[in-house]
Amino acid sequence: MSEIQRFMFEGLPVRGLWVRLDSAWQELLQRQAQSAVYPQPVRELLGQMCAAALLLQASIKFSGALQLQLVGEGPVRLAVAETRPDGSFRATAQLAGSLPEAAAQPLRADGSPAWSLADWVNRHGGGRCALTLEPQERSSGQQNYQGVVPLSPGGGSAPFEHLSQALEHYMQQSEQIDTRLVLAANDQVAAGLLIQRVPASSEAALSGAAAAQARREALERSDDYPRIALLAASLQRDELLTLDADTVLRRLFWQEPLQRLQADAAQSAPRFACRCSRAKVAAMLHGLGVAEVESILAERAQIEVGCEFCGAQYRFDAVDAAQLFAPTPPLAAPTRVH
Repeated sequence: MSEIQRFMFEGLPVRGLWVRLDSAWQELLQRQAQSAVYPQPVRELLGQMCAAALLLQASIKFSGALQLQLVGEGPVRLAVAETRPDGSFRATAQLAGSLPEAAAQPLRADGSPAWSLADWVNRHGGGRCALTLEPQERSSGQQNYQGVVPLSPGGGSAPFEHLSQALEHYMQQSEQIDTRLVLAANDQVAAGLLIQRVPASSEAALSGAAAAQARREALERSDDYPRIALLAASLQRDELLTLDADTVLRRLFWQEPLQRLQADAAQSAPRFACRCSRAKVAAMLHGLGVAEVESILAERAQIEVGCEFCGAQYRFDAVDAAQLFAPTPPLAAPTRVH
């Protein structure tokens, strides 16, 4: 079953999250196969993005949609994973150009991925990773929040080879939170483990400014997070894809004071769900205008629009199009019976 688990390390400024997608991830791939079949490395990348987006959504407890994007200049021009507070997620990718050799052999002899972000997304060093937060209930004048980091950080640093490195860099640069991510995916499972240093401001408040400052300094000096992050990084791809949460956490942190947290009653198990609908497609066509829609129908018998996230196909013929632009009849005057 697809699930997400929260845990803390008692008395230590470290928290964690674990996610596993199986049936929900398989459903996403099956739905997408109706319109496009991605190469194995792209499917793995999308699986990692879905797992990472769910982990980030749960870690920040944001009430709204979270969208993780990779914008590239290689075969993958755009990859998107979107999650919502109810645990629903979806993903898609746009490809162009020639595919790397790793498309045929996505795994090395040791089982590790043979592909990298440099091969597929950041071929010429101009790739970007963006995280967008869209509030569910937008107040007046409120805008979406978006943070962007390059996939080639510069300053002599090598381009990121893995999605986890880019996201760790993003969390450090944009949120100032030390984060360790381990991600993996195949055609059956997408999974991830997140370890974070708890920000000092999140610790229980202490009386007096001096005590609070002393607590913050102690947290910064603590070696608890580096030790636990190093243990998390030892998790192997096959372990993450085949083992359950109890086994993974016991193997990694058997000497640590780990406490599993109860799931939030409002948080559903992760599930695939798409927000497309015929009404939304109709609104898009209406926005094109009657002249544009009629010119398309003049070339073909009907307009076909496919959803890139779930593969659903929406068709509009000449009658459907005419109804889109038909004037709304006036409301009938109320009658009174004497």
